[in-house]
Amino acid sequence: MAPKAEKAPAKKTAKKVAEKRSAGTRKKVVSKAETYKIYIYKVLKQVHPDTGISSKAMSIMNSFINDIFDKMAGETGNLARYNKKPTVTSREIQTAVRLILPGELAKHAVSEGTKAVTKFTSG
Repeated sequence: MAPKAEKAPAKKTAKKVAEKRSAGTRKKVVSKAETYKIYIYKVLKQVHPDTGISSKAMSIMNSFINDIFDKMAGETGNLARYNKKPTVTSREIQTAVRLILPGELAKHAVSEGTKAVTKFTSG
């Protein structure tokens, strides 16, 4: 019997080599938490240009906005479910605003929301 010829090692493709190199040097991507802080600050400056805000007050405002957002999203989802609709529209959002926010605040919010939707659809 003749001795078996040794096989040449399989050639590595450039892609496999690049994957191998980067596999050991990959860094874990840590995303920063999303906040409303820059928007709160911009609105504050529109309303009171000379007024500042402490980091603790900013944190409280951010929590407040997150809480309102959660309430609105929950109520909006419930309204869509009650009406057996698979889609959340501006109508459900407007109704949720009217249900959650008190009196005059709801009227202003609806007005601002309508203005924003009109600007978005026309532009």
